[in-house]
Amino acid sequence: MKIDAGLIATDLAGVPARAQEIEAQGFDGCVTAETSNDPFFPLLLAAEHTTKLELMTSIAVAFARSPMTLANLAHDLNAFSKGRFILGLGSQIAPHITKRFSMPWSHPAARMRELIQAMRAIWACWYAGEKLAFRGEFYTHTLMTPMFTPTKLKYGAPKVLLAAVGPLMTEVAGEVADGMIVHAFTTPRYLNHVTLPAIERGLAKAGRARSDFSLACPVFVVTGRDAKEWEQSRTSICKQIAFYGSTPAYRGVLDAHGWGALQGELNAMSKRGEWDAMGTRITDEILEQFAIVARPDEVPGQLKKRYGGSIDRVLATFGFSDDAQRRKALSELRAG
Repeated sequence: MKIDAGLIATDLAGVPARAQEIEAQGFDGCVTAETSNDPFFPLLLAAEHTTKLELMTSIAVAFARSPMTLANLAHDLNAFSKGRFILGLGSQIAPHITKRFSMPWSHPAARMRELIQAMRAIWACWYAGEKLAFRGEFYTHTLMTPMFTPTKLKYGAPKVLLAAVGPLMTEVAGEVADGMIVHAFTTPRYLNHVTLPAIERGLAKAGRARSDFSLACPVFVVTGRDAKEWEQSRTSICKQIAFYGSTPAYRGVLDAHGWGALQGELNAMSKRGEWDAMGTRITDEILEQFAIVARPDEVPGQLKKRYGGSIDRVLATFGFSDDAQRRKALSELRAG
């Protein structure tokens, strides 16, 4: 199991030092998210100031960009980092795509499959010299001249991981991506009964084995070195779970536990701006399904117990008290 750390990018000036710190601490990779900042710029700085750290967007919003734009961005970062970049993509939801990015939204699973296939066609043109002749329902790419073809081709195309929650998008991940980013809003039951079977269906369509596919998962963790830290951690995680639980597209995860009605309640509260109060609707029973709830020294063992054998890389908060505890925890997780 590989272990990643978050690269917070609210201040680009601080990225080099933070990336170097993550690498020195023994993490395998760092990840950025497309929230209030661009997810690609920080990874360029991280690539410049590290030598081994893998660099992943988790996630970049796919439908806010064209396949050509993504192909260029991913190529440049992978070439500059000497093959260390991983392109993590997500669909976002319709209101954000249409109202925030002013981009088209329709048939997200089918559109995502075609977007990744289009990127691969562009890369095949660049790296293998194939004629660019991609014609699909949503995207068409048929023009590529020498002036617009990258020249630094040594490291080839980066791996593509696709974030998914529902079974249709998850199946697309198994079919056309190199791996999948499991949403943090996932429980062991949903993972085992919905996510993994859908991945297997997608892999079967493409004639691939599970060993060809990487599964990454950001995990909610409630922990703390004292009562104050514990309560702060619990409050923060409950708010995050409630925020995701208010999203109609994620209701299926709650339905798997018989909690589907909670989605409607949380959604109504979000529309009233009751963000803090939403967190109080997450009971201990719900919390323990979505999060690792443990002392800092117990977190690695609980992660292995819950996800060992199914997850290939994990992003989690550990609440380390010192460097020795962190290195011991990372070693324990990598031990299998």
